[in-house]
Amino acid sequence: MNVSIAPMAALILSLPAIAQAQPLGGIYIGAAAGANWREQITQSTANGTRMSVSGETGFVGVASLGYALQNGIRLEVEGQYRAGPIGSTVVTLPNGMRFGSSSGRMSHYGGMANALYEFNLAALGVSAISPYIGLGLGYGVTDFSRASSPSNGRLRLTSAQLSGNNGSFAYQAIGGFSFSLGAIVPGLAMTLEYRYYVATGTTPSRNNYTPESANHAALLGLRYSFGASPAAPMPAQEPAAAAPTLARTYMVFFDWNRADLTDRARQIIAEAATARTTLRSTRIEVSGHADRSGSDAYNQALSMRRAEAVAAELTRRGVPRAEMVIQAFGESRPLVPTADGVHEPQNRRVDIILR
Repeated sequence: MNVSIAPMAALILSLPAIAQAQPLGGIYIGAAAGANWREQITQSTANGTRMSVSGETGFVGVASLGYALQNGIRLEVEGQYRAGPIGSTVVTLPNGMRFGSSSGRMSHYGGMANALYEFNLAALGVSAISPYIGLGLGYGVTDFSRASSPSNGRLRLTSAQLSGNNGSFAYQAIGGFSFSLGAIVPGLAMTLEYRYYVATGTTPSRNNYTPESANHAALLGLRYSFGASPAAPMPAQEPAAAAPTLARTYMVFFDWNRADLTDRARQIIAEAATARTTLRSTRIEVSGHADRSGSDAYNQALSMRRAEAVAAELTRRGVPRAEMVIQAFGESRPLVPTADGVHEPQNRRVDIILR
């Protein structure tokens, strides 16, 4: 099986422009384990000897350390280990004589550098599951151990046909899903993924080489992000005054780094404009807010643009601007407290308070 890396690399680099940014950010660690299936190896040496090695289901384990950017891209380094029995080895000499054996073990270990992109499905109403894709490049060492010398029942082939330990360039393609376990441990996620991994092999010599090895693997793992914050408790309500003032609050939410109104936002603003007449409101507070993914100054200006956008829509729906108090609080009054730099959709909002 041949995998072209260049188109996948171009796809990963273009994804931030066509998908929403991720809330995951900062340093993370991960580990996974599962089953590995090695494709049959068929290769020839320089002197014309052909060899075929079949494989059986084996084990694979990986451990990674990475950094998640705010645009959905993750960069990581990874160590991995694969091992499994050799199903059978068949060696055919240039004169047509065949030798076979069916014992031994093949293992592979090495390091990879991976680039991945994790999709955000929040716009579809899915927040706990995030699909991701990626690719990796690295170096691996293949080790053949306890392999019996091939024979044909009469003669035994004594010269080594597989090296005991050889290193080579490797690459892989990755696809999977992460499932948030933040309700149990903030920052924790379970991962389920498929990998196609190829160790390219060494140049064949007369009696000693490591052939190319292509592997398929299914892994289950855990990933922990150090940048996650625990879910904030709902703010406590202040006790009602002796003579409470009738008030009603509407929240209008915005996409990341945007101040334009969505169809849902216009619907909420229309409801607030209608309620103003029903409640006989004489004062409307329009307060803009932002999350903590930018600088203080930028978020202050962004929250004001959001407040002005909502005020303009209220005016279009018949609310006099003289009844409005338009203000901006930037990132100083979050609905959900987060660490600096975290994208939080509930903090990108404008509060409309009818009094």
